[in-house]
Amino acid sequence: MCPVPAPQFDLLPTHTMLSLEQVERSLERAGQSHVLQFWPELCEEDRDKFLQELSHLDLEGLKDHCEGTARAAASPPASLDQHIEPVPPESIGSVRKSDQSALSQWENEGLLQISKNRVGVLLLAGGQGTRLGVQYPKGMYNVGLPSGKTLYQIQAERIRKIQKLSDTKHGSKCTVPWYIMTSEFTLAPTEKFFKENNYFGLEPSNIVMFEQRMIPAVTFDGKVILQGKGKIAMAPDGNGGLYQALVDNNVLEDMKKRGLEYLHVYCVDNIMVKMADPVFIGFCVSKGADCGAKVVEKAYPTEPVGVVCRVQGVSQVVEYSEIQPETAELRGPGGELVFSAGNICNHFFTRPFLQDVAEKFEGQLKQHVATKKVPYVDTCGNLVKPTKPNGIKMEKFVFDVFPFSRNFVVFEVVREDEFSPLKNADGAATDSPTTARSSLLAQHCRWATAARATLLDEHGNILPPTASVSAGDSPPAQCEISPLVSYFGEGLEELLKGKTLPTPFILDEKMAKELQAQ
Repeated sequence: MCPVPAPQFDLLPTHTMLSLEQVERSLERAGQSHVLQFWPELCEEDRDKFLQELSHLDLEGLKDHCEGTARAAASPPASLDQHIEPVPPESIGSVRKSDQSALSQWENEGLLQISKNRVGVLLLAGGQGTRLGVQYPKGMYNVGLPSGKTLYQIQAERIRKIQKLSDTKHGSKCTVPWYIMTSEFTLAPTEKFFKENNYFGLEPSNIVMFEQRMIPAVTFDGKVILQGKGKIAMAPDGNGGLYQALVDNNVLEDMKKRGLEYLHVYCVDNIMVKMADPVFIGFCVSKGADCGAKVVEKAYPTEPVGVVCRVQGVSQVVEYSEIQPETAELRGPGGELVFSAGNICNHFFTRPFLQDVAEKFEGQLKQHVATKKVPYVDTCGNLVKPTKPNGIKMEKFVFDVFPFSRNFVVFEVVREDEFSPLKNADGAATDSPTTARSSLLAQHCRWATAARATLLDEHGNILPPTASVSAGDSPPAQCEISPLVSYFGEGLEELLKGKTLPTPFILDEKMAKELQAQ
């Protein structure tokens, strides 16, 4: 994927139903008359649906969208190597390199802001679980933990716990609202899933779901793709569609009404994500930042993650495909990578900054080309599932607002503690259900041993403390700690110190009460 200047194109949020003649004229002007080639074969109901869908489209902008998309896909990405430099040290905080007093100070600041109802979280959940091999939203995925919890449940419980920690410290009764950006594909199943699970113990009025816009997929020669005789192949406009969706769905007004000042934005697929992380929030607030990004140190020079850096003095994310190998391999005097700040889609924004982006900068966001295998109907009306990329989807990225920030900061965290994404089906070398599950269970084993518990394997042998789990490794033990018991390893010593725990072991609220009573 590469950033390119391309025309802006969107579904219209409000529309009037157009006549067939109006649609025909508009499609002809756009050079897309083939969209109606199967019209005579459609029944009345399908015609109505299709006409409604076409009325939603920005037909006036369709010609520019299709031609611009084809042009963008044919353009090689510009080389940025001579223009990039690392983020300056004064804009960086680090869990590894900061002293304990600074970390405590930031955490206290974050918990204070949470206790005053100034912090919300926003989940980017518009994508489908295609690479994962499932036909439902990723958040509903069960990664195979001993408890059987899904990603949504884990995240909901972390919100409940951080509210409780803030309330305990400040004597408050706070709320961390949860905004969830879905797409046409994921909204209905996500709403149903939350309802069936009683919103995982959260107040339904504090969970706000909204849809991002959809845009047509286009062939390499600039033609809209039909996925059915009466259906255009549509795709979400990328996680950078967030900023337009905030406006379309009056989400910024909702935030203002609730008194929110700070937002933690993250992607659904990171099983280790710290919801409304008080240390991150506190660091950003203390620095007076309007925009911030969490990063992890790149595992190796060519790791396929974007790099947070500066280009001609402006903060942004440069995709790994846009950096030459020799630049990626540059090292500093201590042997560390010069461009080591790996982007993990975990961001801080102030509400006024989001308002500014929505009002002034949204139209300037870059568009990115993603080539995809898009199912389509051929000229005979047969459905074809391509084996190689045949279409282009244009996407905006959530991090492309960094250049508009007046005070941008970076916060480096430890990968083993905070980043293990779920992207691929099992069998893949990385980012699979197995690696995500193993990362979380290994973290919980570290927490238990740090709390001075002794873990036994299934044969009764004592397990050694563990530092990390590599991709494909099994965790040392099936030890799972509910977020309702501990948000990030805190409070475990009083429960586990001196205890010998046979595994598999699930430390949930019920078990915590039993241990307390012992």
